[in-house]
Amino acid sequence: MREKPVVLAREIVASSRLFRVEELQLRFANGVERTYERLVGKGSGYGAVMVVAMLDAEHAVLVEEYCGGTDDYQLSLPKGLVEPGEDVLDAANRELKEEAGFGARQLEWIAELSLSPGYMSQKIQVVLARELYEESLPGDEPEPLRVDQVSLRELSSLVQHPQFTEGRALAALYLVRDLLSQRGEFHL
Repeated sequence: MREKPVVLAREIVASSRLFRVEELQLRFANGVERTYERLVGKGSGYGAVMVVAMLDAEHAVLVEEYCGGTDDYQLSLPKGLVEPGEDVLDAANRELKEEAGFGARQLEWIAELSLSPGYMSQKIQVVLARELYEESLPGDEPEPLRVDQVSLRELSSLVQHPQFTEGRALAALYLVRDLLSQRGEFHL
């Protein structure tokens, strides 16, 4: 294991309602010094969840919502922040109800993913949801989300869809497909 750089100084250089930009002055083991900037979450830091909700043995739920970062509507998996006092599985079930109108009787933690570890500290917990039933909760979205689905057999073509660009969602779908295949619950 490599020795982590020494933090010489740390300062918040910008802040918004959602994010802080932190500047780090670092010295590496070889003596080289560098300044790094990273986005750090603002607030409680309880994390986030992304839900691969299986409608049946082959199809996962997708939702379409407006994304400010790309300034267009994107398809992705239901996801959101974990609230104070909430565990990851409860947060996943709540987000699924808020965004897609489904609850799940069976929830399983799959993995933790980062978005861009060179620039961001945030991580997201991937949860597999099965045995779905219809149930909606009011969420914080400004408009209702359109619910769609994708076959786990068609993931390679999903990348070609102009409204599906989120790498974490694609990774989560492949992780679940591979896990279900290894368990003998899904056959390509």
